[in-house]
Amino acid sequence: MKTFSAKAEEVKRKWHIIDAEDQVVGRVAETVANVIRGKNKAIYTPHCDTGDFVVIINAEKAVFTGKKETKKGYMSFSGYIGGHKTEMVDRRRARRPELLLETAVRGMVPHNRLGRQMLKKVHIYNGTEHPHIAQNPVKLVVKRRGKKATS
Repeated sequence: MKTFSAKAEEVKRKWHIIDAEDQVVGRVAETVANVIRGKNKAIYTPHCDTGDFVVIINAEKAVFTGKKETKKGYMSFSGYIGGHKTEMVDRRRARRPELLLETAVRGMVPHNRLGRQMLKKVHIYNGTEHPHIAQNPVKLVVKRRGKKATS
């Protein structure tokens, strides 16, 4: 028996939609990362992009657990002396709330060319409106603590 290896051009891609309202940021990001990598498919191949497209709506209504809403900070460094910046969750949520989910998903995919290609399949929107209605996205439910995910 030969080992099956998927090819990116042969993969049939679907569209999924996730409503992040009152969902935990990390659990939404975990579900999205698995779908865009293709880990939910039988043809998953680590070195190939076999994932589907994901649309996330209501990104501004995603929540953190515990005290992360007030204590968690996002650090960046410009490369210059004194160029270290820290932005807290409440400031980032006020400025661009979709960055909270985007950053969480980015940390869960490979940090290479393949990961950057996979991230192009994620579309995050603050409200309930999105321009991907023509693709007929299928609703994807994020698993909650102690429960299995269903789609």
